[in-house]
Amino acid sequence: MTSTLENQSATVPTALRDVRVAIIGSGFAGLGMAIALRRRGETDFVVLERAGDVGGTWRDNTYPGAACDVQSNLYSFSFAQNPGWGRSYSEQPEIQAYLQRTADRFDVRRHCVFGSDVTSARWDDAAQRWHVSTTAGDFRARVLVSAAGALADPTYPDIPGLDSFAGTVMHSARWDAGHDLTGERVAVIGTGASAIQVVPAIQPVVGSIAVYQRTPAWVVPRTDHPVKPWMQKLYRFVPGFQNAIRACLYLFREFLVIGMAKNRRFLKPVGKLARAHLHRQVRDPKLRKALTPDYTIGCKRILISNDYFPAVAAPNAELVTAGIQEIRPHSIVTVDGVERPTDTIVLATGFHVTDLPIAEKICGRDGRSLAEVWANGMVSNKSAAVAGFPNMFLLVGPNVGVGHTSMVYMIESQVAYVDDALRTMDAEGLAVLETTPQAQEAWRSLIAEKSKGTVWLAGGCASWYLDEHGHNTTLWPDFTFRFRRLTRTLDRDNYVGVPAGTQRPEVAA
Repeated sequence: MTSTLENQSATVPTALRDVRVAIIGSGFAGLGMAIALRRRGETDFVVLERAGDVGGTWRDNTYPGAACDVQSNLYSFSFAQNPGWGRSYSEQPEIQAYLQRTADRFDVRRHCVFGSDVTSARWDDAAQRWHVSTTAGDFRARVLVSAAGALADPTYPDIPGLDSFAGTVMHSARWDAGHDLTGERVAVIGTGASAIQVVPAIQPVVGSIAVYQRTPAWVVPRTDHPVKPWMQKLYRFVPGFQNAIRACLYLFREFLVIGMAKNRRFLKPVGKLARAHLHRQVRDPKLRKALTPDYTIGCKRILISNDYFPAVAAPNAELVTAGIQEIRPHSIVTVDGVERPTDTIVLATGFHVTDLPIAEKICGRDGRSLAEVWANGMVSNKSAAVAGFPNMFLLVGPNVGVGHTSMVYMIESQVAYVDDALRTMDAEGLAVLETTPQAQEAWRSLIAEKSKGTVWLAGGCASWYLDEHGHNTTLWPDFTFRFRRLTRTLDRDNYVGVPAGTQRPEVAA
């Protein structure tokens, strides 16, 4: 791919810059929003990206074995299908390359301001604009779209002595490719989606690997395979065939919602598949028991892997189920008193999902940050707008997450909703558009009602799907096609609009 770095410097402002729309982040969500604007002729916008390239999660997560757990034909933009996927489940480099090509294909890279980490975004009620401060300069925007995402900022565990460790510590989302693990004694803390990819990728080269498990995960086989050249040609010359495959994958995955959100009896076949997979790959009864979850499958994200269990069962591997008591300069001590010498610690401990860091930087009309407004749980209208934050929209915000299918489908649904809001502002000549508290309370009630009895609330586990109050503020607890139907167009009655040149009427509390 031709480098465009020499063109990027031209987009970096030296003074306050006025734009119609400022988009934070250039992952799937940010690019999707930018492409939607470009496709209908809008050019007065910027994409504020703190890194040096597009890609978001798929740019940052470069750990060994990083790959998607949704098939490539579904985990991609519907309007930019890729007939050249090399595997049915793509790995990180291929997905990142796809995002880079897509950004170039739709000519949105020229709108990206790289190296622009957002430090604050404040609503100016008098000017009816957002003032956005970044490390690359300041912007004044009519509309702010946060596409920072839920998997943007890694979480670091609060373990006594972690700061005293004399070896190498790296989070899976901040992988140090220059550090050679060959022959080292490695500790992997965590057994989630990243860990089950990292562990088998590094296990063959390390001297020893200790996997520290707090809660075992349900794991099903990964039906991954190379895409044959003839199939790639068929996709290229008969696009409708690839779209048909995409539709079939989508429908197949939607069936899981029946078991997760409607009737858990329908999850039993999936549970049997996971148990059979474990029994087939782990012969040691003691290890198998330690790897067997005691909660309903689906309560935490179902993981897919063909090589995680064999890696954990390898002669140089150890599954540690005792909690960590402390970390010393050259070892890890568990609560049972065992001390394990360690050279490198890999933290596969996830991300800030229910406490989005970007929320601390966005301040609304009354000066309160989004994080302060969300102190008792994230609330929104249609997962996209928050009362008190005029002309501000969220992509991959509260209750957009999915535990069974492609996040890109949800992102495209949200982009359509936000784009319709922008069209409405144009059509009605509005300077300000703001949702009402009543609308977001109605949306919260809808989410709470749909969440009752689901596997995420009643499956017997604690997961990052739930916030500290035990509320589902992360997942959409229903079929995704229903979310799309609810967000296809702006629910105009749930918004207060202020025409240009007039003052804002009070929004009822």
